[in-house]
Amino acid sequence: MAIEIEDKFDVPVDYETPELTGLPGVVDVVGPRTYQLVALYFDTPDLRLAARGITLRRRRGGTDAGWHLKLPKAKGVRQEIAHPLTRSIKTVPTELADLVLAYTRGAPLVPIAELDTRRGVTTPVNGAGVRLVEIADDRVKGTVFGAEPHVERWREVEAELVEGDEKLLRKVGRRLVKAGAAPAGSASKLARLLNAVAPVPGPPRAATRPGSAGELVMNYLSAQADALLAQDPRVRQAEEDAVHQMRVASRRLRSALKSFASVIEGTDPLQEELKWLGQILGEVRDLEVVRERFARRLDSLDGELIVGPVRARLSSDLLDAEHEAYDRIREMLGGERYFALLDALDDLTGSPTLTQAARRPAGTLDALAAKSWRRVTRAYARAQAADDPVVREPAMHDVRKAAKRARYTAETLGMKKLAGRAEAVQETLGAHLDGVVAQGRLAAEAEAARRLGEDTFTYGVLSGLERAAAERAFEEFPRLWAETTEAVAKLL
Repeated sequence: MAIEIEDKFDVPVDYETPELTGLPGVVDVVGPRTYQLVALYFDTPDLRLAARGITLRRRRGGTDAGWHLKLPKAKGVRQEIAHPLTRSIKTVPTELADLVLAYTRGAPLVPIAELDTRRGVTTPVNGAGVRLVEIADDRVKGTVFGAEPHVERWREVEAELVEGDEKLLRKVGRRLVKAGAAPAGSASKLARLLNAVAPVPGPPRAATRPGSAGELVMNYLSAQADALLAQDPRVRQAEEDAVHQMRVASRRLRSALKSFASVIEGTDPLQEELKWLGQILGEVRDLEVVRERFARRLDSLDGELIVGPVRARLSSDLLDAEHEAYDRIREMLGGERYFALLDALDDLTGSPTLTQAARRPAGTLDALAAKSWRRVTRAYARAQAADDPVVREPAMHDVRKAAKRARYTAETLGMKKLAGRAEAVQETLGAHLDGVVAQGRLAAEAEAARRLGEDTFTYGVLSGLERAAAERAFEEFPRLWAETTEAVAKLL
């Protein structure tokens, strides 16, 4: 997978690429070299990929012939996943088709357009001949397929970062603009071509009154739904932190639907499905966390305290369990239940059932922050009233969950200080919970080692460290709670 950092420009037919020597670090300019590129683009018949800014193509010619899937990542930055050319021209490789399942949801991928591009490439290099930026001057003929094919012709320029820095890319862009280029009106050639025939509809978005409670809530829900969807291809490839980010998005959605039930109603079934999704993602995430945690613990121990194959067991056993959990995630991501959840999110963001409260000013929702925090204080009071440690433990976990919900509510309302206070409560109690969970995992691994006749001394050492960490977090909490309640009283 590659990350593209590029700027696109519209230029007139008679545009002349300016001299690029003299820019910082640029000693020479190589080119132009000319290529003929023919790209066949694929999408669902109703353009579900284009609606999300995704392009999937089979391209021949140039230096990077093959299949390319481009996924939006951030402004000016895109993920590109490449696959070698296949014999079949009109069948998308399974590896790429699977990565867009969250968008296609089983709909067929068919050729929708072709771009025939004559490209001239100019490359500024440094004194060592290292390519810094690549300037592509493209003369394009685009064809949209259909009963009556539509043809468009235009010229554009792309400046893509290679080994230079983004400061140089900005300077190149300014020089191109000074010569008559203008920032591109479309994010991609395909978008430009398709929109010339008919505007490509974007993701579903509800119409809300500007400055209203409905607008505030729906903007937040839409952002989280987009975040969840964007993580799907990364989770399928088991990329670092992808499961965590997708789980966080699902939790934020569920929390917001609970907290803002006065604004949007009829979401109970969706909340249950988001809970289901979070639980499946949580299997992998929890195993990732505890495996990394044990690795750090072992790295901190003196060598003489590590007896037997404990490092291998705490790595390989947990990794095997993690792989099995990933298999369950992949099965879930290809299932009808998951697709139905995504459809429900589209319905949520496109046509929610909003109440009369949604028409009120956004500021009327601020009272929900205080209500959400009162839920935290009540949960803590219940925990403090429990004399039995067996009862108090889950009661403190309820405090943590309430604090997390208060944090997400405050984030939605733009109350950053309150969100920070709630997060501190959540994180401290989370440290305690992590220690307790780690002790349970260590006990299970020690029992497995014992049955095989292995020395379990190191498991005891690690368990002692986890117990101490959990107790330390618990002991620190009363002081944090006092500071927090005082600060929150001033905020609310």
